[in-house]
Amino acid sequence: MVVCAGAFALFYVRADTRVQVLSVTRAVAAGQTIVVADLRVVRVVPDAGVALVAASRASQVIGATAVVPLAPGSLLTEAQLGPAAWPPSGQAVVAIPVKAGRLAAGVVPGVRVMVIPVAAEGDPQPAPSGSAAPEPVTATVVGVAATDGAGSWVVSLLVSRQDAVRVAGTAGELSIAVAQD
Repeated sequence: MVVCAGAFALFYVRADTRVQVLSVTRAVAAGQTIVVADLRVVRVVPDAGVALVAASRASQVIGATAVVPLAPGSLLTEAQLGPAAWPPSGQAVVAIPVKAGRLAAGVVPGVRVMVIPVAAEGDPQPAPSGSAAPEPVTATVVGVAATDGAGSWVVSLLVSRQDAVRVAGTAGELSIAVAQD
């Protein structure tokens, strides 16, 4: 019986096809430098179609830049790492203040959102014609930070350069809604 148990253990160890790769332990915003605390080693069965980062490359990954937002618990791939060129060409990151009640639930780094201009209280509402109301801008959330205890936020967004000027130049309040592509 002991011989059978030993043979089974030896067979099991040799049959294990899992490899050690890097996983993300906490949210990392796009453009942020990856540090030791952002990574952990996990064992997975690799798929040839996914270029996972081997745990042996951890020292090369630390100090690299995340080119997309990284979610906790996700496996790190080569495509998520890149040079420190941020934001990408033709795009800009803009930070906007969002008052309490104007930020949709689920707005976290990596989520696609619509930025919607809202008339301030006391301002006349625009006429219902399509040309009077400003168009919403689609963006990707890069970061979300609370500014006070009253529910106000600062949301950093990745948008086209043209949209960055429109969003940053908005005179009124802005509301953020989660968008489906």
